[in-house]
Amino acid sequence: MTRRIEVGGVAVGGGARIPVQSMTTTATADIEATVAQIHALEAAGCDIARVAVPDIESARAIAAIKARIQIPLVADIHFDYRLALASVEAGADKIRINPGNIGGGERVREVVDACRARGVPIRVGVNGGSLEKEILAKYGGVATAEALAESAIGHVGLLEKLGFYDICVSAKSSDVRTTIAAYRLLSERTDYPLHLGVTEAGEEFSGLIRSSAGIGALLADGIGDTIRVSLTAEPVREVEAGVELLRSLGLRRGGARLISCPTCGRCRYDMFRVAGEVGRRLRELPEEREITVAVMGCAVNGPGEARAADFGIAGGDGAGVLFRRGEVVGRAPEGELVDRLFEMIEGE
Repeated sequence: MTRRIEVGGVAVGGGARIPVQSMTTTATADIEATVAQIHALEAAGCDIARVAVPDIESARAIAAIKARIQIPLVADIHFDYRLALASVEAGADKIRINPGNIGGGERVREVVDACRARGVPIRVGVNGGSLEKEILAKYGGVATAEALAESAIGHVGLLEKLGFYDICVSAKSSDVRTTIAAYRLLSERTDYPLHLGVTEAGEEFSGLIRSSAGIGALLADGIGDTIRVSLTAEPVREVEAGVELLRSLGLRRGGARLISCPTCGRCRYDMFRVAGEVGRRLRELPEEREITVAVMGCAVNGPGEARAADFGIAGGDGAGVLFRRGEVVGRAPEGELVDRLFEMIEGE
Protein backbone atom coordinates (compact mmCIF):
# COMPACT_ATOMS: atom_id res chain seq x y z
CA MET A 1 0.00 0.00 0.00
CA THR A 2 1.22 3.51 -0.79
CA ARG A 3 1.80 6.27 1.71
CA ARG A 4 -0.97 8.76 2.36
CA ILE A 5 -0.71 12.50 1.80
CA GLU A 6 -3.25 15.23 2.43
CA VAL A 7 -4.12 17.78 -0.26
CA GLY A 8 -6.18 20.50 1.36
CA GLY A 9 -8.00 17.93 3.47
CA VAL A 10 -8.43 15.39 0.65
CA ALA A 11 -6.53 12.15 1.30
CA VAL A 12 -4.45 10.69 -1.53
CA GLY A 13 -2.95 7.22 -1.20
CA GLY A 14 -2.87 4.78 1.65
CA GLY A 15 -6.07 3.09 0.54
CA ALA A 16 -8.10 6.31 0.52
CA ARG A 17 -10.93 6.93 -1.95
CA ILE A 18 -9.38 7.79 -5.34
CA PRO A 19 -9.83 11.53 -6.05
CA VAL A 20 -10.63 12.77 -9.56
CA GLN A 21 -8.63 15.78 -10.71
CA SER A 22 -8.80 18.25 -13.58
CA MET A 23 -7.01 21.40 -14.68
CA THR A 24 -8.54 24.71 -15.62
CA THR A 25 -8.13 26.12 -19.12
CA THR A 26 -8.69 29.74 -18.14
CA ALA A 27 -5.98 32.31 -17.55
CA THR A 28 -5.40 31.89 -13.81
CA ALA A 29 -4.99 35.63 -13.34
CA ASP A 30 -8.59 35.98 -14.59
CA ILE A 31 -10.06 35.21 -11.20
CA GLU A 32 -13.72 35.39 -12.22
CA ALA A 33 -13.33 33.01 -15.15
CA THR A 34 -11.19 30.59 -13.18
CA VAL A 35 -13.58 30.49 -10.23
CA ALA A 36 -16.53 29.92 -12.56
CA GLN A 37 -14.76 27.01 -14.23
CA ILE A 38 -13.80 25.43 -10.91
CA HIS A 39 -17.41 25.73 -9.73
CA ALA A 40 -18.43 23.77 -12.83
CA LEU A 41 -15.77 21.16 -12.04
CA GLU A 42 -17.03 20.90 -8.45
CA ALA A 43 -20.57 20.34 -9.68
CA ALA A 44 -19.34 17.54 -11.97
CA GLY A 45 -17.65 15.73 -9.08
CA CYS A 46 -14.09 17.02 -9.23
CA ASP A 47 -12.14 16.46 -6.00
CA ILE A 48 -8.98 18.49 -6.71
CA ALA A 49 -8.47 21.32 -9.23
CA ARG A 50 -5.18 22.46 -10.73
CA VAL A 51 -4.28 25.83 -12.22
CA ALA A 52 -1.34 26.89 -14.38
CA VAL A 53 1.04 29.39 -12.79
CA PRO A 54 3.09 30.89 -15.63
CA ASP A 55 3.64 34.28 -13.97
CA ILE A 56 3.51 36.11 -10.64
CA GLU A 57 0.01 37.47 -11.31
CA SER A 58 -1.29 33.91 -11.57
CA ALA A 59 0.44 32.93 -8.33
CA ARG A 60 -1.03 35.88 -6.47
CA ALA A 61 -4.51 35.11 -7.82
CA ILE A 62 -4.52 31.77 -5.95
CA ALA A 63 -5.54 33.40 -2.67
CA ALA A 64 -8.62 35.03 -4.19
CA ILE A 65 -9.56 31.88 -6.08
CA LYS A 66 -9.25 29.64 -3.03
CA ALA A 67 -11.50 31.94 -1.02
CA ARG A 68 -14.36 31.21 -3.41
CA ILE A 69 -14.09 27.48 -4.09
CA GLN A 70 -14.73 24.36 -2.04
CA ILE A 71 -12.11 21.90 -3.34
CA PRO A 72 -8.31 21.92 -2.93
CA LEU A 73 -6.24 23.91 -5.41
CA VAL A 74 -2.95 22.77 -6.96
CA ALA A 75 -0.44 25.16 -8.51
CA ASP A 76 1.32 23.89 -11.65
CA ILE A 77 4.82 25.39 -11.94
CA HIS A 78 7.67 24.97 -14.38
CA PHE A 79 11.22 26.31 -14.14
CA ASP A 80 10.77 29.38 -11.87
CA TYR A 81 11.11 28.50 -8.19
CA ARG A 82 9.86 31.97 -7.23
CA LEU A 83 6.43 31.08 -8.64
CA ALA A 84 6.37 28.01 -6.40
CA LEU A 85 7.20 30.14 -3.36
CA ALA A 86 4.54 32.71 -4.29
CA SER A 87 1.94 29.98 -4.84
CA VAL A 88 2.62 28.44 -1.45
CA GLU A 89 2.43 31.86 0.17
CA ALA A 90 -0.92 32.46 -1.56
CA GLY A 91 -2.34 29.25 -0.09
CA ALA A 92 -1.94 26.55 -2.75
CA ASP A 93 -2.81 23.14 -1.31
CA LYS A 94 -0.21 21.34 -3.42
CA ILE A 95 2.38 22.29 -6.00
CA ARG A 96 3.37 20.38 -9.10
CA ILE A 97 7.02 20.83 -10.05
CA ASN A 98 10.06 18.96 -11.25
CA PRO A 99 12.74 19.76 -8.63
CA GLY A 100 15.46 19.25 -11.22
CA ASN A 101 14.29 22.09 -13.47
CA ILE A 102 13.76 24.92 -10.99
CA GLY A 103 17.42 25.72 -10.44
CA GLY A 104 20.20 24.68 -8.08
CA GLY A 105 20.04 22.94 -4.75
CA GLU A 106 19.45 26.09 -2.75
CA ARG A 107 16.37 26.98 -4.76
CA VAL A 108 14.97 23.50 -4.28
CA ARG A 109 15.63 23.84 -0.56
CA GLU A 110 13.71 27.13 -0.43
CA VAL A 111 10.69 25.52 -2.05
CA VAL A 112 10.90 22.48 0.21
CA ASP A 113 11.19 24.63 3.33
CA ALA A 114 8.16 26.70 2.31
CA CYS A 115 6.08 23.58 1.60
CA ARG A 116 7.15 21.90 4.81
CA ALA A 117 6.27 24.97 6.89
CA ARG A 118 2.71 25.03 5.49
CA GLY A 119 2.10 21.30 5.10
CA VAL A 120 1.93 21.54 1.31
CA PRO A 121 2.75 18.34 -0.62
CA ILE A 122 4.69 18.31 -3.87
CA ARG A 123 3.79 16.32 -6.97
CA VAL A 124 6.81 15.32 -8.97
CA GLY A 125 5.38 15.34 -12.48
CA VAL A 126 7.40 13.74 -15.29
CA ASN A 127 6.25 13.74 -18.92
CA GLY A 128 7.64 11.93 -21.93
CA GLY A 129 8.04 15.20 -23.79
CA SER A 130 10.21 16.92 -21.19
CA LEU A 131 12.75 14.39 -19.97
CA GLU A 132 16.28 15.46 -19.08
CA LYS A 133 18.72 15.36 -22.00
CA GLU A 134 21.07 12.97 -20.25
CA ILE A 135 18.31 10.46 -19.54
CA LEU A 136 17.02 10.66 -23.11
CA ALA A 137 20.57 10.10 -24.38
CA LYS A 138 20.94 7.07 -22.10
CA TYR A 139 17.85 5.49 -23.66
CA GLY A 140 18.71 6.27 -27.26
CA GLY A 141 16.66 9.45 -27.48
CA VAL A 142 13.42 7.61 -26.74
CA ALA A 143 11.15 8.39 -23.79
CA THR A 144 10.84 4.77 -22.69
CA ALA A 145 9.02 3.58 -19.61
CA GLU A 146 12.36 2.99 -17.92
CA ALA A 147 13.46 6.54 -18.76
CA LEU A 148 10.27 7.99 -17.30
CA ALA A 149 10.58 5.97 -14.11
CA GLU A 150 14.26 6.83 -13.71
CA SER A 151 13.56 10.54 -14.16
CA ALA A 152 10.74 10.48 -11.62
CA ILE A 153 12.80 8.59 -9.03
CA GLY A 154 15.67 11.01 -9.58
CA HIS A 155 13.48 14.04 -8.92
CA VAL A 156 12.04 12.37 -5.84
CA GLY A 157 15.58 11.78 -4.61
CA LEU A 158 16.29 15.52 -4.67
CA LEU A 159 13.42 16.06 -2.25
CA GLU A 160 14.33 13.12 -0.05
CA LYS A 161 17.87 14.45 0.39
CA LEU A 162 16.26 17.50 1.99
CA GLY A 163 14.19 15.34 4.31
CA PHE A 164 10.94 15.98 2.44
CA TYR A 165 8.61 13.03 1.92
CA ASP A 166 5.19 14.63 1.42
CA ILE A 167 5.27 13.58 -2.23
CA CYS A 168 3.02 12.34 -5.02
CA VAL A 169 4.50 11.06 -8.30
CA SER A 170 3.39 10.93 -11.93
CA ALA A 171 5.15 9.65 -15.05
CA LYS A 172 2.97 10.24 -18.08
CA SER A 173 3.41 9.53 -21.76
CA SER A 174 1.13 10.10 -24.74
CA ASP A 175 1.71 6.43 -25.58
CA VAL A 176 -0.64 4.20 -23.60
CA ARG A 177 1.66 1.17 -23.36
CA THR A 178 4.58 3.31 -22.23
CA THR A 179 2.42 4.97 -19.61
CA ILE A 180 1.25 1.63 -18.22
CA ALA A 181 4.78 0.23 -18.12
CA ALA A 182 6.20 3.36 -16.47
CA TYR A 183 3.66 3.30 -13.66
CA ARG A 184 4.18 -0.41 -13.11
CA LEU A 185 7.89 0.28 -12.67
CA LEU A 186 7.16 3.10 -10.24
CA SER A 187 4.80 0.94 -8.22
CA GLU A 188 7.67 -1.52 -7.75
CA ARG A 189 10.27 1.11 -6.85
CA THR A 190 8.43 3.55 -4.61
CA ASP A 191 5.58 3.64 -2.12
CA TYR A 192 4.65 7.27 -2.78
CA PRO A 193 1.07 7.77 -4.04
CA LEU A 194 0.79 7.74 -7.83
CA HIS A 195 -1.12 10.30 -9.88
CA LEU A 196 -2.34 8.48 -13.02
CA GLY A 197 -2.91 9.94 -16.45
CA VAL A 198 -2.12 9.60 -20.14
CA THR A 199 -0.71 12.95 -21.18
CA GLU A 200 -1.73 14.61 -24.45
CA ALA A 201 -4.26 11.82 -24.92
CA GLY A 202 -6.06 13.68 -27.70
CA GLU A 203 -9.43 15.20 -28.46
CA GLU A 204 -12.49 14.02 -26.60
CA PHE A 205 -13.28 10.73 -28.33
CA SER A 206 -9.77 9.35 -28.83
CA GLY A 207 -8.63 10.83 -25.52
CA LEU A 208 -11.39 9.01 -23.67
CA ILE A 209 -10.40 5.71 -25.27
CA ARG A 210 -6.67 6.10 -24.58
CA SER A 211 -7.15 7.39 -21.06
CA SER A 212 -9.61 4.63 -20.19
CA ALA A 213 -7.25 2.00 -21.57
CA GLY A 214 -4.21 3.32 -19.72
CA ILE A 215 -5.71 4.44 -16.43
CA GLY A 216 -8.18 1.56 -16.34
CA ALA A 217 -5.51 -1.09 -16.84
CA LEU A 218 -3.48 0.30 -13.96
CA LEU A 219 -6.42 0.73 -11.61
CA ALA A 220 -7.54 -2.82 -12.35
CA ASP A 221 -4.09 -3.96 -11.19
CA GLY A 222 -4.44 -1.97 -7.97
CA ILE A 223 -2.03 0.76 -9.11
CA GLY A 224 -2.94 4.43 -8.72
CA ASP A 225 -4.12 6.77 -6.01
CA THR A 226 -5.58 9.74 -7.93
CA ILE A 227 -6.46 10.25 -11.60
CA ARG A 228 -6.81 12.88 -14.27
CA VAL A 229 -8.32 12.10 -17.66
CA SER A 230 -6.55 14.58 -19.96
CA LEU A 231 -8.70 15.68 -22.90
CA THR A 232 -8.60 18.39 -25.52
CA ALA A 233 -12.10 19.32 -24.41
CA GLU A 234 -13.91 21.20 -21.69
CA PRO A 235 -12.46 20.24 -18.28
CA VAL A 236 -15.89 19.17 -17.04
CA ARG A 237 -15.75 16.32 -19.55
CA GLU A 238 -12.49 15.16 -17.93
CA VAL A 239 -14.19 14.97 -14.56
CA GLU A 240 -17.28 13.18 -15.89
CA ALA A 241 -15.03 10.64 -17.59
CA GLY A 242 -12.91 10.14 -14.48
CA VAL A 243 -15.91 9.61 -12.22
CA GLU A 244 -17.49 7.17 -14.66
CA LEU A 245 -14.23 5.25 -15.02
CA LEU A 246 -13.99 4.79 -11.25
CA ARG A 247 -17.63 3.72 -11.05
CA SER A 248 -17.16 1.25 -13.89
CA LEU A 249 -14.36 -0.46 -11.95
CA GLY A 250 -16.30 -0.38 -8.66
CA LEU A 251 -13.85 2.10 -7.17
CA ARG A 252 -16.41 4.82 -6.47
CA ARG A 253 -19.79 4.39 -4.87
CA GLY A 254 -22.73 6.71 -5.25
CA GLY A 255 -24.62 8.13 -8.17
CA ALA A 256 -26.94 6.61 -10.73
CA ARG A 257 -25.72 3.99 -13.21
CA LEU A 258 -27.25 3.69 -16.66
CA ILE A 259 -27.13 0.41 -18.55
CA SER A 260 -28.40 0.37 -22.12
CA CYS A 261 -28.18 -1.92 -25.12
CA PRO A 262 -26.36 -0.95 -28.34
CA THR A 263 -29.61 -1.47 -30.33
CA CYS A 264 -30.09 -3.56 -33.45
CA GLY A 265 -32.60 -4.02 -36.25
CA ARG A 266 -35.27 -5.09 -33.73
CA CYS A 267 -35.40 -1.62 -32.16
CA ARG A 268 -38.56 0.25 -33.12
CA TYR A 269 -38.18 3.52 -31.20
CA ASP A 270 -35.65 6.37 -30.98
CA MET A 271 -33.53 4.77 -28.32
CA PHE A 272 -30.47 6.98 -28.93
CA ARG A 273 -32.51 10.03 -28.00
CA VAL A 274 -34.22 8.31 -25.08
CA ALA A 275 -30.99 6.91 -23.61
CA GLY A 276 -29.30 10.30 -23.98
CA GLU A 277 -32.14 12.06 -22.17
CA VAL A 278 -32.20 9.47 -19.39
CA GLY A 279 -28.42 9.76 -18.93
CA ARG A 280 -28.59 13.56 -18.75
CA ARG A 281 -31.36 13.51 -16.16
CA LEU A 282 -29.66 10.82 -14.09
CA ARG A 283 -26.56 13.02 -13.81
CA GLU A 284 -28.75 15.66 -12.19
CA LEU A 285 -29.76 13.35 -9.35
CA PRO A 286 -27.99 13.65 -5.98
CA GLU A 287 -24.86 11.50 -5.74
CA GLU A 288 -26.30 9.60 -2.79
CA ARG A 289 -28.94 8.04 -5.08
CA GLU A 290 -27.25 4.71 -5.78
CA ILE A 291 -29.55 3.23 -8.41
CA THR A 292 -29.21 1.33 -11.67
CA VAL A 293 -31.48 2.26 -14.56
CA ALA A 294 -31.89 0.15 -17.72
CA VAL A 295 -32.84 1.52 -21.13
CA MET A 296 -33.36 -1.35 -23.54
CA GLY A 297 -34.28 -1.50 -27.20
CA CYS A 298 -36.74 -4.38 -27.25
CA ALA A 299 -38.19 -7.33 -25.34
CA VAL A 300 -35.29 -9.71 -26.15
CA ASN A 301 -32.96 -8.43 -23.44
CA GLY A 302 -35.18 -5.82 -21.88
CA PRO A 303 -36.96 -7.82 -19.16
CA GLY A 304 -33.80 -9.68 -18.17
CA GLU A 305 -31.67 -6.57 -17.86
CA ALA A 306 -34.50 -4.78 -16.10
CA ARG A 307 -34.43 -7.47 -13.40
CA ALA A 308 -30.86 -6.43 -12.61
CA ALA A 309 -31.83 -2.76 -12.49
CA ASP A 310 -33.86 -0.78 -9.99
CA PHE A 311 -35.85 0.85 -12.79
CA GLY A 312 -36.02 0.35 -16.52
CA ILE A 313 -37.76 0.82 -19.81
CA ALA A 314 -37.89 -1.32 -22.93
CA GLY A 315 -39.13 0.05 -26.21
CA GLY A 316 -41.59 -1.17 -28.78
CA ASP A 317 -43.16 0.30 -31.89
CA GLY A 318 -43.49 3.91 -30.82
CA ALA A 319 -44.22 2.90 -27.22
CA GLY A 320 -42.55 1.13 -24.33
CA VAL A 321 -42.84 -0.80 -21.08
CA LEU A 322 -41.75 0.43 -17.64
CA PHE A 323 -40.15 -1.91 -15.10
CA ARG A 324 -39.48 -1.63 -11.39
CA ARG A 325 -37.01 -4.30 -10.18
CA GLY A 326 -38.02 -6.69 -12.91
CA GLU A 327 -41.76 -6.22 -12.64
CA VAL A 328 -43.75 -4.54 -15.39
CA VAL A 329 -45.51 -1.54 -13.83
CA GLY A 330 -46.89 0.22 -16.86
CA ARG A 331 -46.80 1.15 -20.51
CA ALA A 332 -46.46 4.54 -22.16
CA PRO A 333 -46.13 6.16 -25.58
CA GLU A 334 -42.53 6.84 -26.61
CA GLY A 335 -42.89 10.55 -25.98
CA GLU A 336 -43.88 9.94 -22.35
CA LEU A 337 -41.48 7.13 -21.46
CA VAL A 338 -38.71 9.25 -19.94
CA ASP A 339 -41.08 11.37 -17.86
CA ARG A 340 -42.88 8.27 -16.58
CA LEU A 341 -39.56 6.65 -15.76
CA PHE A 342 -38.48 9.60 -13.64
CA GLU A 343 -41.84 9.78 -11.93
CA MET A 344 -41.03 6.27 -10.66
CA ILE A 345 -37.47 7.18 -9.70
CA GLU A 346 -38.41 10.37 -7.89
CA GLY A 347 -41.40 8.74 -6.23
CA GLU A 348 -39.20 6.51 -4.07
